[in-house]
Amino acid sequence: MRKKKSVLIAGLAAVIAAACFTSAVAQTPQRDRYAPRLRYARPHIEITPRALLYRRCIDWLGLQYRPSGTVLYPQYSCWWVRG
Repeated sequence: MRKKKSVLIAGLAAVIAAACFTSAVAQTPQRDRYAPRLRYARPHIEITPRALLYRRCIDWLGLQYRPSGTVLYPQYSCWWVRG
């Protein structure tokens, strides 16, 4: 009687071990060598100024003296201003 129980227990253990091994093998992903590789996003730098800044410009017409005569020439100046 003891021999039958030990054989039965050993057989059940073998069946359970085989079932666990086959399910573990089936769950492990295998890479296809023709599958596309994963693309990783490049790190990027984003710059945001602390205070809101904008560019203020003024323009005017200036006189320039040339050999052919005096001409009006557009001029401008710009600077950064906190907003």
